Amino acid sequence: MGHYLLSVWHEDEYEVEFESDEMQRIVAQVDAFNQELDRSGAMVYANGLQPASTAKVIKGIDLSVTDGPFAESKEQMGGFWIIDAESHEAAMEWARKGAAACEGPVEVRAMQGPE
Repeated sequence: MGHYLLSVWHEDEYEVEFESDEMQRIVAQVDAFNQELDRSGAMVYANGLQPASTAKVIKGIDLSVTDGPFAESKEQMGGFWIIDAESHEAAMEWARKGAAACEGPVEVRAMQGPE
């Protein structure tokens, strides 16, 4: 068993409008996916993130603070799951289901360290 980060990616200007019909549909799909993860015992933790424009970056020895995000990119992480999976292939299958639920790309990365 190992822990994996499944991260959800959005366009940089992506804004969640929870009242829209489209977002209500996606929220229901993600909720069903979360319940499936939980029932299987694979769920460790999951959450969405505030927009990248709200991030702050601490850098350097002087610990200067600047507005984020850190990476200059067209895509930003919008949320994530931390899961416990028996193999990389099992983590990939969960990511496939997560991508279908949130209708967007999901990156899979194994965690370092002891399992």
